[in-house]
Amino acid sequence: MVRGHSSYNYLVIFTVALGSCTYGFSSAIIGSVFGLPSFFTYFNLSLSGSDSAPTIGAANGLFAGGGMIGCIVAAWLADKIGRVRAIQLICLLGVISGIIQGAAVHIAMFLVGRTFMGMAAAMMNTIIPVYQSEISPANGRGKMVGIHGFMLVIGYALAAWFGYGCYFESNPQIQWRLCLASQIISPGLLLFLSPWVPESPRWLILQDRPEEGLKTLQKLHQSSEDPDGTYAREEYLQIRRQTELDKKNQQSFWEMLKLPHNRKRFFTGIFVQCLCQSTGILVINNYQILLWQGLGMGGSLPSLLYAVYTSWAAVLNWVSSRIIDRFGRVKLLVIGLIGCVLALSCYTAMVATFGGTTNRVGNGFGVFFLYCFITFYAGFVDATSYVYCSEIFPTHMRATGMGASICGLFGMTLLYTEVAATAFASIGWRYYLVFIIVPALGLGVLFKFPETKGLSLEEVAAVFGDEVALDLSHMTKEARDAFDMEIMADGYGDKPIENKDAAEHCSEVEEIAHARNSD
Repeated sequence: MVRGHSSYNYLVIFTVALGSCTYGFSSAIIGSVFGLPSFFTYFNLSLSGSDSAPTIGAANGLFAGGGMIGCIVAAWLADKIGRVRAIQLICLLGVISGIIQGAAVHIAMFLVGRTFMGMAAAMMNTIIPVYQSEISPANGRGKMVGIHGFMLVIGYALAAWFGYGCYFESNPQIQWRLCLASQIISPGLLLFLSPWVPESPRWLILQDRPEEGLKTLQKLHQSSEDPDGTYAREEYLQIRRQTELDKKNQQSFWEMLKLPHNRKRFFTGIFVQCLCQSTGILVINNYQILLWQGLGMGGSLPSLLYAVYTSWAAVLNWVSSRIIDRFGRVKLLVIGLIGCVLALSCYTAMVATFGGTTNRVGNGFGVFFLYCFITFYAGFVDATSYVYCSEIFPTHMRATGMGASICGLFGMTLLYTEVAATAFASIGWRYYLVFIIVPALGLGVLFKFPETKGLSLEEVAAVFGDEVALDLSHMTKEARDAFDMEIMADGYGDKPIENKDAAEHCSEVEEIAHARNSD
């Protein structure tokens, strides 16, 4: 096992990823519900036509609107009471929201539950990658935080298969109620397991609880390759010194935004999430069963194709999490978005030409290009976007920065999904042109963003022009070995650096950081 990695670390990562699954399942379940005739019958809605478009749009729009509120609340909550306590409260909100939807007796009750579930889902989507990034070693952070994307799409796939199974339920009430009530499973399970989840060591150190932070790091990174826990002590010292440095410069949120490097961070995070959503990924997902029906497919086949589609996406997200630390974040994002634009262009051509016809070849190519689209998005963009946004902010700004980034995601989701039902009914395939043109224009900005591969969360500060208190990644082997001997002798690693090579290296890093700030 790689130094700094441990089975316990992976166990914690996968446990909290039940929150990722909560977001994916609750976001995608509406697509499965839209494929159940009993839902439309119960609420007197039609499967197609402009009369039901506002209600269908509201189901997606209110989820996204609730999500925007949730992002703001999540950032404050995670900093105020800690990452784990915040996760527990969000789980409780998710369970309550699922019950409200499953028990809905009026469309208004369903929409209220959908709004609260949007809040819970967004809060999960904000806090889980933040927490995962804060407990992951630098050389495997992409792999570990990438599990958020993988489990998120597992949630999509489970929602799709659940909807496919419910399609064959003979009792119309059970058919759609069971589908919606199943949203309580993931948050309920995470709430049950949460007492065994450790608090983020970075949050603990930020709250002046260094001993607890060190013990957590030692438990997370303990392995046979590092029996003395040297890696944990290195990371502890780096976090401690960077936190002390950041506290000296700590300002209010609005004062922090006056600094160019902080504005660059927020612009980068929000831009990445907005650009990813501008591929139309959630519009295609949430309306996919209706899209299959638009290609002339009926019965249970649209639900089956949707289930296979999301399962394939889950596999590719896993692949993405395994390669991201090798190829880097920005490169994967650029390749993925180019592929999405090309695939969706071809799909749009097929829909414009053969949609609503009985041409099997044309409709078959439409299915093919839609699968090409998800191949590029899931394989290169999905997990990568969360990894990148979770690591570009310093600890005292990470929850706020991630919250702002995910707020951008939900803002674009609100914009695109709220109008989607009306747009499809009014202009049809031409709505897809938005998801081709916007990402194509955004690529010119994206490829200029800084790379964060291989750097610790504290060392990422340097690529945005901030001062780094201790840069371990660029130390020579001799300097790092000497440094390790000193921190092991010191115990906590709080004494000044006495080794000449290590001390000179840290001084050089500080001079470079100061020069960047001056520029």
